[in-house]
Amino acid sequence: MNLDAVRTFVAAVDAGQFQDAAAALSITQQAVSKRIAALEKDLGVRLFTRTARGTHLTVDGQTFLPHARELLRAEARADASVRPGRRALRVDVHSRRIAPAVLLQDFHRAHPRIELDVVTLDADVHAAMAAVEAGTVDATFHAVTVAPRHLPAAIRTTRVIDEHHELLVGPRHALANARTVTPAQLAEHRIWMPGMAPGTEWADYYDELAAAFGLTIDLVGPVFGNEALLAEIADSAQLATLAGERTRYLWPDSYDLRRVPVRDPAPIYPMSLIWRDDNPHPALRVLRDYLASRRAQALDIEVWLPPWGQ
Repeated sequence: MNLDAVRTFVAAVDAGQFQDAAAALSITQQAVSKRIAALEKDLGVRLFTRTARGTHLTVDGQTFLPHARELLRAEARADASVRPGRRALRVDVHSRRIAPAVLLQDFHRAHPRIELDVVTLDADVHAAMAAVEAGTVDATFHAVTVAPRHLPAAIRTTRVIDEHHELLVGPRHALANARTVTPAQLAEHRIWMPGMAPGTEWADYYDELAAAFGLTIDLVGPVFGNEALLAEIADSAQLATLAGERTRYLWPDSYDLRRVPVRDPAPIYPMSLIWRDDNPHPALRVLRDYLASRRAQALDIEVWLPPWGQ
């Protein structure tokens, strides 16, 4: 159905005269008459009766009018849903527990009028970048392990998060009461991270970390979820895992889990914001500026980065 004809029909009803409808639509009266005639032909009914005193709706015209108005409202909603600045900014944070989600929530608090659509794509950096390139999402957060010259032409990245690590252990673990731990100390303990998918950027990162400091990172075991992982660690004197300092975990007080910063050097997991250079959404620029302003200032400590993050 031709929406211009529907719009002309509604304008004629509201104006009461084809001449007035033509003026409201900035078209000729002849164009109004042609559009109405085409709509009547399409519907197979007469919408108006024409007399010397003007036009009046037929019974069919009265029946069609509320549906015509709804068609125009639906058109306006459809248009608004994709107009830059009128639809929500869609951002992938990969997981609602980790640093990007925490930072995006802070952004929402700082800019409550910017509407966000926060999603969690089950994707590594390559699949997430493809989603950005395709326009499925406006932006995503990931560690970028390839040089800029190897990225798709339209893709841009900027490092916005330097995530420090904490060792997560139960109360009976040998390092439970330490104020900090070093990577050298971790080499003496089993780091349990079941279910880490090989070939992902986080698997590459932990392979580099293990090789640099002689760590034993155990991927064995079925994945029953974070709650089961925390319960196992709380009940063990040997198991430990690594978590980002801004990763959000909740557990019962009875677990008495400890989060111990890793220092000397402090391993850093670098994460970048990824977006299309030609994305016109105005909120994307606001988000980029905010993230640039929030990037943590370098602490006066020794850090370690994987070769691709330096």
